[in-house]
Amino acid sequence: MITQITKTKLVTFLLSTLMLTTSASVFNNVTCISNKTFTQNSTFHLNLNTLLSNLSSIVLNGNNIKFFKSSSGENNHSNTVYGLFMCRGDVPFPLCRECVGFATQTIASSCIDSKEAIIWYNECLLRYSYRFFFSIMEEWPRHQINIPLGDPVILHSNQFYTALRSIFSELPNEAALSLKGSSSSSQQFAVKQANASATTTLYGFAQCTPDLSTTNCRRCVTDATAEFSMSCCGGSIGGSVLFPSCTVRYETYPFYQHSGTSLATIINGGRNKTKVIEIIVILGAILVILFGVGHSFLRIKARKRRKRKDILRENCELGLEITSLESLEFDLATIEVATNKFSDERRIGKGGYGQVYKGILRGGEEIAVKRLSKNSGQGGEEFKNEVLLIAKLQHRNLVRLIGFCQEQDEKILIYEYVPNKSLDHFLFDSLKERQLSWPERYKIIKGIARGILYLHEDSRLMIIHRDLKPSNVLIDINMNPKISDFGMARMVVIDQIQGATNRVVGTFGYMSPEYAMHGQFSVKSDVFSFGVMVLEIISGKKNSCSFDSRRVDDLLTYAWNKWKDEMLLQLVDPILQESYTQNEVERCVQIGLLCVQEHPDDRPTMGMVASYLNNDSVEMPIPFEPAFFMYGRRRRYGVEHESSSGQNTNYSLSCSVNEISTTYVFAR
Repeated sequence: MITQITKTKLVTFLLSTLMLTTSASVFNNVTCISNKTFTQNSTFHLNLNTLLSNLSSIVLNGNNIKFFKSSSGENNHSNTVYGLFMCRGDVPFPLCRECVGFATQTIASSCIDSKEAIIWYNECLLRYSYRFFFSIMEEWPRHQINIPLGDPVILHSNQFYTALRSIFSELPNEAALSLKGSSSSSQQFAVKQANASATTTLYGFAQCTPDLSTTNCRRCVTDATAEFSMSCCGGSIGGSVLFPSCTVRYETYPFYQHSGTSLATIINGGRNKTKVIEIIVILGAILVILFGVGHSFLRIKARKRRKRKDILRENCELGLEITSLESLEFDLATIEVATNKFSDERRIGKGGYGQVYKGILRGGEEIAVKRLSKNSGQGGEEFKNEVLLIAKLQHRNLVRLIGFCQEQDEKILIYEYVPNKSLDHFLFDSLKERQLSWPERYKIIKGIARGILYLHEDSRLMIIHRDLKPSNVLIDINMNPKISDFGMARMVVIDQIQGATNRVVGTFGYMSPEYAMHGQFSVKSDVFSFGVMVLEIISGKKNSCSFDSRRVDDLLTYAWNKWKDEMLLQLVDPILQESYTQNEVERCVQIGLLCVQEHPDDRPTMGMVASYLNNDSVEMPIPFEPAFFMYGRRRRYGVEHESSSGQNTNYSLSCSVNEISTTYVFAR
């Protein structure tokens, strides 16, 4: 006959084992902050690897340390990385060690270029940032977990919410008090419990990062508890709110352990043998259900993955890894919530293929949502082309794809949100252009060149954008350019130097003559577009402007005449006055003219352009007369004749804005 004490010990052992095996390193969420990124093998990347290695080694070496903060790199330097981990105060140290080990691996593989990220498990959190955040109370980003399943009678009772409010009213003070005189061995968390009914007990838990002040800890836990629904019928049987600086959780079962409330105490405290058996049966049933549901879910997911993989492989021969797309897929409901159901006040732009909205995800991350119009002409194959293409591109001068949605009749792309809008808003706005100094314009030119060079030479496939223009170059908060809108990009195999199409897409004024007139495109088509943008950035004027009241002259004509007359500085935007570097301006004008040569072979590659921009000692060829394909060769000879006749030319500026951003031309 098993005694009551033996039964209690047995149940305690079973529940402890059950909690450790089912809770061990249970993943909750990882948030990658995308407004700051780093490049692979950069100094920041090396410092980040060092930091994560240090955090992992601290727990691997034992010492029962459950909270640790560190940094890597020079103090207060732009490449310094700050990081910390915190384990839940009640978990055994072996579980803490396992959790932190998983966290360092997962956060590195999930946030491959984010300068700031945080990951939450049931048993620990780990975060890093380029910012100094130690001892600072922060509540964003955040993650919330609700468990709506439960007895409806309990969830409809006032006693349940009275008990919950009682727990939440005491947890903030208790969590703050746990930090007073804290040491590595003291209990740095708070727990509370209250009876929700005759048969149900609520268990609450709160913990702050130990580097917080008691005031900030109290405020953090108070704000976290406010995230739970406290009204009848709208709550959950359990839930968690996870902040960077604190965590709060409640359940209807004893999920935590500590000296004051061990499992044996909870079980013996007013529970008879029947209640013990009920707990074992309930937990066993939950395990069986979870195992069955999980097994079925994995089988269904695997079947869908194989089916999707087969379909994508049939429809496109891109040679890219397709399985990674699944981690990028959003459901339509999430996007509708983020954009307030695509409301007008969230709309931030309109392009040739649809409208763009600003969205805010539940974790607080800002996103740009490109909703493709149903009559845009972009079908499923083009959509997949863009998703597959951008998902593989990682460069600081390219807009990063966060995810996509293809549900019902919707085709949606989710990008990182770039707050400063596009380059044309700065160049061609009489107020904003004053914000662009010459150093910033020079920085933008170099950044665009790096981005195109990556597309042409450094990405896995040769990628031709085909619609490079200022409105497709976004400017981030640090005035770095990011090339966007790859919907019209054409990928070619690495040894193919050109292609042809009967569907010419792009914008007049930026299209090379061979592409606009004959549908022939190559990397030199993008070089031509880059050259036009360089001249626009220098002059602050659109290529479509007229610079002569007597003739139809564009920016290329004007720039060429200033080159011939050795009056290059007259091309510079007057707003810059004399704050520019003459050598840099002259070099950029020469690069711009070389890029807009009529014959593709006369244009430099983007690799050559990059060397021209980064090395003053590299000698550049002398440009020929640029292409004037929009008006024909007869006007070119007329211009030459007038120039040689010695007539004075009085240039006056007249601009007309062309609202059409995308033009379709069908070759004969």
